[in-house]
Amino acid sequence: MNTKPFKRIHIIVMDSVGIGEAPDAEKFGDVGADTLGHIAEKMNGLTMPNMGELGLSNIRELPGITPVEKPAAYFGKMQEASVGKDTMTGHWEIMGLNIDKPFKVYPEGFPQTLIEQLEERTGRKVLCNKPASGTQVIDDYGEEHMKTGAIIVYTSADPVLQIAAHEEIVPLDELYKICEIARELTLQPEYLVGRVIARPFIGTPGNFERTSNRHDYALKPFGRTVMNELKDANFDVIALGKISDIFNNEGVTEAIRTKDNSDGMDKISQVVRKNFHGLSFLNLVDFDAAYGHRRDPIGYGEALEEFDRRLPEVLEALTEDDLLIITADHGNDPTFHGSDHTREYVPLIVYSPRFKEGNELPLRLTFADIGATVAENFNVKLPEFGTSFLSNLK
Repeated sequence: MNTKPFKRIHIIVMDSVGIGEAPDAEKFGDVGADTLGHIAEKMNGLTMPNMGELGLSNIRELPGITPVEKPAAYFGKMQEASVGKDTMTGHWEIMGLNIDKPFKVYPEGFPQTLIEQLEERTGRKVLCNKPASGTQVIDDYGEEHMKTGAIIVYTSADPVLQIAAHEEIVPLDELYKICEIARELTLQPEYLVGRVIARPFIGTPGNFERTSNRHDYALKPFGRTVMNELKDANFDVIALGKISDIFNNEGVTEAIRTKDNSDGMDKISQVVRKNFHGLSFLNLVDFDAAYGHRRDPIGYGEALEEFDRRLPEVLEALTEDDLLIITADHGNDPTFHGSDHTREYVPLIVYSPRFKEGNELPLRLTFADIGATVAENFNVKLPEFGTSFLSNLK
C-alpha cells in the first residue's frame, strides 16, 4: 500500500450513470435497467477513450469502449445498501450513512391534505401538483400562474417538492417564505420530503426562462458524515454543484455553484489546481436532470462523450498528492419503461498519477466504502458503515 496519505481526494459523481441492474432491482421494479449499456447501444457505441483507459469497460464491456490490458486506474462497481434510489440517499451513503427509511416520492402528486395546508398557510392556490420537467411545467402553467397568482407545485423521481413562480408575480422574498412554509410542512413523518426547491422564472408566455435565484431547503443528513469529521479536523471540504444543497451545507467549508456539466468541469479543473488539504466533491447533474428524466438516450450519450473529452483537463492537473474517484449515485436508464431513477450498480474508477497501473477492486457492497476510504486517508473517525479500499491501492 502507499503509506503516504493523499493530500487531496476529488470525488466526481456522474449523477445517475448506472452500470446495470442491481441484485435487488426487482424490489424497485427495475429488472432490466442498464443506463450505460442501453445508452451505448442507442449510440451504436460510446466514444469515451479516456474513461476507457482508466478501465470503464473493464468493469463490464460497453459497446464502443474497448477493455484495456493495463488500465490506468483501479476499477470496480458498487452496490447500494440503503433502501432508496434517489440523489440524497446515494450521496449520503457515499459519505458513510445507511438510509434504512426511504424518503417518499410522489409519482401521482402530493396528497391533497398537504396542498390544502400549503394553500391555507401561504394564501395562494396551487397549480399542477404532479411530476413534471422544470422547464416544461412553466411553459404549461406559466400563463395561468401570471393571471391568477397561483403557485406552480411539482415534483420528480427524487423526493422533492418544487415551487415555481414568476419573479414579477411572486417576489423572491415571498417565494422563499412560501418554500420555508413548505419545508416546515413536509418535515412531518407522513410526508418526509427530502428537499423543497424554489424555482423562480421570468419572461412572457412562450418565452419563459428560469433564473439563477433557485434556492434549496434540504434536510440535514440523518447522522454525521465523513464531511463533518473532515471539517471538524480542519480539513478543507469543497462542495461543487449541488453537493452543498444535498448535505444542507453540513460539513462544507466552501461551496461552489455550477450551472451545468460544462461549468462543473470548468470548476473542478480549477479546484484540482488549488493548494488545499482535504476533499473536493462534485455532482454533475445534467446526466440525470437534462437527459435521464427527459428520456433522451442520445443526449445522454453525447453528454457522456463530452465529459470524456473534458476529463484530461482534470487528469493533467493531478499530482501524486491527488486521488480522483469517479462514481455515480443511482441509475436513470433513459430507455427504461418504468420509473425514472433505476436501481443499479454504479461504476467506481479510482486514479492517481502515483499508481504504476490499476487493477480490479472487489465488489463494494455499499457506496459508503468511498467515505470509509476518505476517512482512513485523512485519519479521521471512520463511518459506522463502509469498508475502506485504501489498502487495495498500490
